[in-house]
Amino acid sequence: MTITEEKPAVVDPKVVEEEEESSDDEKAVNPENGTNGEAEKKKKKKKKKKKSKSSVEAVAAAAATLASGEIPKAAPPPAGLVQTTPPTVPVTRFYPSGIFPAGEECEYKNDNSYRTTSAEVREQEKIRFDTVNEVRRAAEVHRQVRKYVQGIVKPGISLLSLVESLETASKTLIEANGLKAGIAFPTGVSINHIAAHYSPNTGDKTVLKYDDVLKIDFGTHVNGHIIDCAFTVNFNPKFDPLRLAVKEATNTGIREAGIDVRLCDIGAAIQEVMESQEIELDGKVYPIKSVRNLNGHSIGPYVIHAGKTVPIVKGTSESFKMEENEFYAIETFGSTGKGLVYEDLECSHYMKVNNAPHATIRLARSKQLFHHISKNYDTLCFARRWLDQSGEDKHILALKNLCDLGLVDAYPPLVDTKGSYVAQYEHTILLRPTCKEVLSRGSDY
Repeated sequence: MTITEEKPAVVDPKVVEEEEESSDDEKAVNPENGTNGEAEKKKKKKKKKKKSKSSVEAVAAAAATLASGEIPKAAPPPAGLVQTTPPTVPVTRFYPSGIFPAGEECEYKNDNSYRTTSAEVREQEKIRFDTVNEVRRAAEVHRQVRKYVQGIVKPGISLLSLVESLETASKTLIEANGLKAGIAFPTGVSINHIAAHYSPNTGDKTVLKYDDVLKIDFGTHVNGHIIDCAFTVNFNPKFDPLRLAVKEATNTGIREAGIDVRLCDIGAAIQEVMESQEIELDGKVYPIKSVRNLNGHSIGPYVIHAGKTVPIVKGTSESFKMEENEFYAIETFGSTGKGLVYEDLECSHYMKVNNAPHATIRLARSKQLFHHISKNYDTLCFARRWLDQSGEDKHILALKNLCDLGLVDAYPPLVDTKGSYVAQYEHTILLRPTCKEVLSRGSDY
């Protein structure tokens, strides 16, 4: 919100074999066999391992489709292949052709309805297929990971355990590889009046309770193409009206989005839906308010907030229009409080400033940390917990120094009034030339 993995093999059907090293271990040889009792290492041999016939056929079919000038569609996963619990099977195994499933494809309306059938526009779409296919891979990882998370999130689980399980699954399924593929930003697990940007730091002991309203906000990326998607969990059904109101408001924003649509018009539509609803808690009725200083946003390569904001209230000055081929996070927040958030609590989210002005780093420890951040995260948001896990545990003073120099920004938790409750839903969309694709849409929401 505002406040290179190699490309899949989709065009080369000749790639049907791969080499793998044998698992032969060191082998000790008996002295009676004429080796004077010395242990010898058996040389590792390389052998050819053929891909399955179905995999070869899938790659060939995808390549043929591209060669014919058409955009290929994802084939069903191989028969009998199912995801484990916890997830351990990378999504590339489910789609061996390298073509990943599309999200929800929505036709444009009004003046843009011609785009659905225009041959010229469809031709433009083929040019960006590789990019779209990469972000679809990230979206499929998001869907499979959140399905797993929805099964383990229960009262009594610690937030630290929850995010570690989620992030491990994300890295496994996306086959994390430095800046080429991985987690796009720290997992947000914001509870109750905390609207966003809360992720447990090392040692956090917070435990989820039955009466908590939990926002789970996490992201995945392939070659910097980001999926930013969030949902709300509540166990006590008394919070259902809040959660469902926000879900409906987010879907309204998605329906209104489109090429040449003014951002301020989307905000007005979202607020109308959100604030037409209310919730009764413990005998008192609360209006559900859009959190007016939180917004959706455009997304760029390796940049989660790419410059444009999508308001969730009317009367804003955001008169810019959405444009073809832009990615957007459409997210809404509804609150029983003031509908206005401010920064509070211990910070966990940090991000290297994109195109920061030159600054001289004098402290050796700060130089080392900045190099680590640049190498491992670049302009993607990162967590203090990740620094601890990578051996950069004594980082607090150096990180503060980088923030003071304007090289790194801190993003503390954003909170409404204590005692209030905030819910959130979010999807990533792409304004393709021919249609609007809700990339992160799944059967759950």
